[in-house]
Amino acid sequence: MSNASPSRGGALPLYHHLFEFLYRWGMLLTVVALIALFGVANENFLDPYNIINILRSIAIVTVIAIGVSISLSVGGFDLSVGSTASLANALVISFLVWYGMDTIQAIVLTLVICTLIGLFNAFLIVVLKIPDMLATLASLFVIQGVAMTYSFGGSITQNMVLPSGDMAEGVIPALFSALGQVPVIVFIMLVVTLVIQLYLSLTKHGRRMYAIGGNPEAARLAGIATARYRVLAYVISSLLAALGGILLASRIGSSQVNAGGGYLMDAVAAAYIGFSLAGSGKPNALGTLVGAVLLGVLQNGLVMMSVPYYAMDIIKGLVLALALAMTYIQKR
Repeated sequence: MSNASPSRGGALPLYHHLFEFLYRWGMLLTVVALIALFGVANENFLDPYNIINILRSIAIVTVIAIGVSISLSVGGFDLSVGSTASLANALVISFLVWYGMDTIQAIVLTLVICTLIGLFNAFLIVVLKIPDMLATLASLFVIQGVAMTYSFGGSITQNMVLPSGDMAEGVIPALFSALGQVPVIVFIMLVVTLVIQLYLSLTKHGRRMYAIGGNPEAARLAGIATARYRVLAYVISSLLAALGGILLASRIGSSQVNAGGGYLMDAVAAAYIGFSLAGSGKPNALGTLVGAVLLGVLQNGLVMMSVPYYAMDIIKGLVLALALAMTYIQKR
């Protein structure tokens, strides 16, 4: 009598169980291993001040990356989040220092304007049927150009000289400045993560978005309004990118040219790394947060070990490749 093979109901080999365990929890183990490694290599790494610095550094990336995850949940991809954050950065500071608005007015108006970006992306993708990546790539350039034009190609700061020759009289309120500081910025990051995670995993709308991302034709035949949910996904993505830009403005106290552009690749990496959390194989906010923590720990630890900044992207790329390999090999 021959031994039963796994395909015939026999026990799975040990290496399969090991692979399954690493697939589910490998990213968390990697984060723990990196923290231990950097903690041994540099005694200052585990200093509470440095841990706070890491959390502050990943907050903006996490918020923007969760927006990318929302677009991925419906099978799309939003490349415009970096330029949206740049535009929000310019808008909110200008409303404060050019027009003298208060914090609430400036934030609400910025979010409303950035909602139009999500609607523009949805128009290109849902109505004109342009592939998501190409549509949002075009949108990236448009929004970046709008941000540059609006800010006259320069920074926006308190007491700046306007193109008219007048002095900007508005100030950045203390309330607004507090948004980008610990603990408020970390609290905002955690609230966004929790709300989006609960939305995607526990509500019918979140499950419908996953269904669209898994098989849009089957979702349509099941009666799901696929176009409506795709529009919603891009609006939420733009709003979260705008929130990231607002937090960035609060953190640095000014608007810098293309300030949000540098967050795009880290946000995309965090979103894709998050696929492998607990073996979910799909976009999720908690996984995105852990992905951002992984990137933040990597970057902070490498800086402490005096690794040249131009070599860090190599390591980030390898980590992203490993996370994608773990996700897609499992799907085969």
